[in-house]
Amino acid sequence: MIYLENFRQYGKNSIQAAVDSCAENGGGEVLVTSGTWESGPIHLKNNVRLRLDDNAVVSFSDEPDDYLPPVFTRWEGIECFNYSPLIYADGCENVGVCGRGRLVGNGAAWWGWKKLQQPAAEELYRMSIENVPVNERVFGTKEAALRPSFIQMINCKNVVLEDFTIEDGPQWTIHPVYCENVTVRNVRVHTTGPNTDGLNPDSCRRVLIENCRFSTGDDCIAINSGLNEDGMRIGRACEDVRIRGCRMTGGHGAVVIGSAMSGGVRDVHISDCTIENTMQGIRLKSMRGRGGRVEDILIERIEVNGVTDRAIQVNMFYEYSTIQPAGNAAPEFENITMRDIHGHNNSGGIQLFGLPEKHLKGISLENITIGSPDALLCQNVDDIKLNNITICREEEK
Repeated sequence: MIYLENFRQYGKNSIQAAVDSCAENGGGEVLVTSGTWESGPIHLKNNVRLRLDDNAVVSFSDEPDDYLPPVFTRWEGIECFNYSPLIYADGCENVGVCGRGRLVGNGAAWWGWKKLQQPAAEELYRMSIENVPVNERVFGTKEAALRPSFIQMINCKNVVLEDFTIEDGPQWTIHPVYCENVTVRNVRVHTTGPNTDGLNPDSCRRVLIENCRFSTGDDCIAINSGLNEDGMRIGRACEDVRIRGCRMTGGHGAVVIGSAMSGGVRDVHISDCTIENTMQGIRLKSMRGRGGRVEDILIERIEVNGVTDRAIQVNMFYEYSTIQPAGNAAPEFENITMRDIHGHNNSGGIQLFGLPEKHLKGISLENITIGSPDALLCQNVDDIKLNNITICREEEK
């Protein structure tokens, strides 16, 4: 084990210096001891894990220039080079963060960039549809204003994130991309800024998310696999995902698939979760132009209370994307089962909207009781099975 106390002389580069030393000695753990540690970006390496002491706080720099030079990343579903995530690993094995300390992203310094990012986002999308090589899609400037993720592991295997609290990063909070064997357990995510999703598994395989708590400025958990033409070019699905025992309060969607699902999503099992006071509850979302296929989804034993829109939604007319698709490739959603879902005080019940040219298929709803003034809205759905569904006003229960 490497003790961070021995690297204080490196200032905000002390954690990186300890990580480098640990890697040079064959790997192990870097112990972040009690107290507040100011830090720039941390790039993990093979066989290195950060362990946060119970009273340790890592407070990340809010100066964008500290996160240069640009690194390979996926920004809202499109590959490019951009500011380094606050914690980053590329092509590593056996990496992670654990322990009961806190990671503080100081994201408020970045959040105003939301109003500035649109021209660069559109330029990045133009590059993707014109097949500009990824190494020429270079951003990482204040003028472009494309915010980085907080934690991003990309092309990594055997990633473990466990027990810590993470607060207020620039944009997406925990964002594994192209990873295999990812475990996120007992993590608490508290974010308030724009687009600060809690956890975005992105074209990953074998993901376990359990006993986590989310209160976010956007979706709590959103499963993704790339955006439009770039996602279809890569063609890497997010698959074999297990989410269980999590609690979501606040934010937009609680448990979400999409809308950037152009590489496909399959074999997802979500169970034993509690949703309270989010905008949407269970939400599968996409739109014409995304392409991709979502299939073999099982969602069961969910409590959903106090949502301000829909308790359950499968909607192919998602309207809030940063970038509108240039093409017309229709997404496909098939073999989706939701059962044993209960809740009260929800503004909306169930909505199932497929596209006219690509209907939803194989939808099964069973043992669902939702308190809501709105019932079941359904269009462009083939092969739907309903069993023991009750949607009622609270006073009628």
